[in-house]
Amino acid sequence: MTHAPSLPDDPLAPLVPPEDQRQAARMAHDAFARLFRLSVEGKPAALAAGVAELEIGCREWCSAAGSEEARALRQALLASGIDQWALAYSQAFELTQLPGPSALLGALRAGLDVVADARFQQQFESVEREEMHAIDFKVELRRAIHLALWHAMAACDDRAEAARIMRGLGGMMLALIERMPLVGWRLVADALAHVQIRLLSQNAPLPQETTQRLFESLRLSLPAQRHREILAAAGQAVLAWQQARRPN
Repeated sequence: MTHAPSLPDDPLAPLVPPEDQRQAARMAHDAFARLFRLSVEGKPAALAAGVAELEIGCREWCSAAGSEEARALRQALLASGIDQWALAYSQAFELTQLPGPSALLGALRAGLDVVADARFQQQFESVEREEMHAIDFKVELRRAIHLALWHAMAACDDRAEAARIMRGLGGMMLALIERMPLVGWRLVADALAHVQIRLLSQNAPLPQETTQRLFESLRLSLPAQRHREILAAAGQAVLAWQQARRPN
């Protein structure tokens, strides 16, 4: 059996440690979930109040960092996370606009002076461009996005709607593997392992069927060796989960 090579260190970890990176991903998730709900409800006053409250919370968390660079990186992570959630949902559910996330991103950026904005932009571009930059943030974020879309797919009663979400999720996974050649396939394997674990606890036929189609679409779209590596990594994670649940 071949083993995946070890990953290089994250050069941004000294600025924002792994646990803080994971916290940024969770904060972005929570902010998006709240703003998505408020956007769907269509109540402008409630949405504006939600944006204002979240802006304060995000700014306070960023301000707690120990340096200007760390504060800029924290804000870049929050912005990147919210933006990726909005993009994923727009693609999966064919949405044309999400006013809540856009308003929060604009508010966070508008409060920066010229120097702080340049510092933020530099950190944001670094995270987007360099695969290993803020890797713990990326792992936490992509896992949450993939599983949220899978849960949305699994909750569908309509086969066509479930298939549409499945196609969106599969496309995101393939794009991630292409954009992040070193880590992307590992993130997909992580998501597939969590999906398999969820399926072990339910017997609903439509989620089983649609998930099987997701696996099949990945098999057909990926090089055979890469597909085998993903399945092997996912299988090992599921096996470890099963072994951990066995009584001693």
